[in-house]
Amino acid sequence: MSLPSLHDLHRPLGATGLAVSPLGLGTVKFGRDQGVKYPNGFTIPDDQAAAALLRQAQALGINLLDTAPAYGHSETRLGPLLRGQRDQWVIVSKVGEEFENNQSRFDFSAEHTRLSVERSLRRLETDCIDLVMVHSDGNDLHILEHTDVYETLARLKQEGKLRAYGFSGKTVEGGLKALEHGDCAMVTYNLNEQTERPVIEYAALHDKGLLIKKALASGHACQQPGIDPVRASFEALFTQPGVTAAIVGTINPVHLAHNVATVAKVLNNH
Repeated sequence: MSLPSLHDLHRPLGATGLAVSPLGLGTVKFGRDQGVKYPNGFTIPDDQAAAALLRQAQALGINLLDTAPAYGHSETRLGPLLRGQRDQWVIVSKVGEEFENNQSRFDFSAEHTRLSVERSLRRLETDCIDLVMVHSDGNDLHILEHTDVYETLARLKQEGKLRAYGFSGKTVEGGLKALEHGDCAMVTYNLNEQTERPVIEYAALHDKGLLIKKALASGHACQQPGIDPVRASFEALFTQPGVTAAIVGTINPVHLAHNVATVAKVLNNH
């Protein structure tokens, strides 16, 4: 019997022309183990383990990879790991947040946005990033209305350095505003936190891409007797028609296989 996979479940990311797996692999743990909010400690995988995880993800039908400059060495490691297979992946990166000396700092200026994207292109060894998201510090509307980050991303898209851009925010107002002009939003949505649902509904109505972060509440998924928290989490997500994909970060092959099998089951039952 073949393993459940996501190969036949890829879907359009809004109107971007990109088709993505409903589950994306978050790679924060490929490059950063400081200042991360996970319930258990972990060791950053070596190249062999990281390459094996990427091969497994691909075999299970995942083509969506999420990284960021703020994820430590994640981008720098992904470049060499993806050599010869760039066209098989949809890569999401970010701008706006830098992580240095164990703390975050934010810069949404035009100069920094361009510098950040061009640095990510070099690190990822590619001439075009599929999707670049703004890594918000929480002041969503201020960033969108009073900085040049979105305008700069639009220009970089025209230059062919990225295919699509969007916003990973923390507020409903920010998510809605971001989708008016951008291609995609990334919102928090899980069993415990559903305040950003209006952004998901807007995405469904306006053919925008919508990615979910913290789908399993960063590993803190709700515990109720007799309920598989992973299954319940993915059911809550994928009953929302606006959701394109959930980004889940893991370096555990067993968790990865379980997540894929669960998503496949949930989507095939709908």
